[in-house]
Amino acid sequence: MAEPVRATFRRPFAEQLTALRLRLAELVPTARWDDLKREQQERAFMVAGAVKADLLADLAAAVERAVAEGTGFEAFKADWRAAVETHGWHGWTGEGSEKGEAWRMRVVYRTNMQTSYMSGRHAQLVDGDYPFWIYKHSGAEHPRLNHLAWDGLTLPADHAFWGAHYPPNGWGCGCLVEGARSRRLARLLGGDPDKPLPADWQSIDPRTGAPRGIGKGWDYAPGASVADLVLALTPKLDRLPERTSRDLLQDWIRSSVFEGWLAAPKGSWPVLRLPDGAGTGTAVVTPQTVERLGATGVGVADFAMMQRVAATATHRLSLEDGTALFVLVERGQVLVLRIGRDGGARVIEAFRRLSIEAARRDPEIGDLPW
Repeated sequence: MAEPVRATFRRPFAEQLTALRLRLAELVPTARWDDLKREQQERAFMVAGAVKADLLADLAAAVERAVAEGTGFEAFKADWRAAVETHGWHGWTGEGSEKGEAWRMRVVYRTNMQTSYMSGRHAQLVDGDYPFWIYKHSGAEHPRLNHLAWDGLTLPADHAFWGAHYPPNGWGCGCLVEGARSRRLARLLGGDPDKPLPADWQSIDPRTGAPRGIGKGWDYAPGASVADLVLALTPKLDRLPERTSRDLLQDWIRSSVFEGWLAAPKGSWPVLRLPDGAGTGTAVVTPQTVERLGATGVGVADFAMMQRVAATATHRLSLEDGTALFVLVERGQVLVLRIGRDGGARVIEAFRRLSIEAARRDPEIGDLPW
């Protein structure tokens, strides 16, 4: 049977991976699916019944691989079974029958695919500053009637409707939201700017405590732009596997969002994961260092290069004040990365490109063997 998850999920975008990895960095053991409430589910990863930290970590890794590498449902099932067998997890909902196990694995797989996709999409809509948002029904064969009734609704981006009704709006919900620059463009995208909201759109279903048509615990929307997601994830990067965090940092730096942040920096942007033997943690760039680095001509390509310099440095130096120097000699030039300390943070202070001759005369690295 064909996999019922959209093919677009095989091609994750940077904002989707950011949203997903934000959740995977916060592993929360739970006994029941509703142990996490509303927005907590966006910021934490859980699988109901998985209360062992190492089991949860392996399940999180399976989800991350499915999204980041687009390995598909069959590969996810293999990873799930391997994790369950390794950690001896028994008694989980669905276990014991082929249909039950397939159903449970598909719920976890699809839920993480859809929620990460829509969280990333929300960040794109916010950063794109679209004035109109359009609710698009998934086209499911057996639709929820409320969701179908919202199809084509075109409302201002700041309308209260989106606070609770931004999809997904329940288990298995595949509804989407698109952005439009004008009412005319909204119509071209299948929206109907003249369509009124249902009269009962704010009424609460006493069975769920959520607006009618929305599943219990699903009445919330992501609340961040891409830059906000990056800054929120920064303190958690050290909890991710080293390769995962490095890949994620590179994705962010190569995105247009980082260019926008450089133009008006706010907070600290994570640039690289320190390699083994060079301390632990993530090195960041601050608004103050952006100004200083910019004055020396350091640009996006240089920030993208810093991870490789730190990871493959020909020389590593530790100075008395806690500053670390990474020196990489390649293709007749010398790349010098300086990372200092600001309280408990590791901050990128300088990045230079020198010729071999200039490096020999440099007061900071001139004594190295050339």
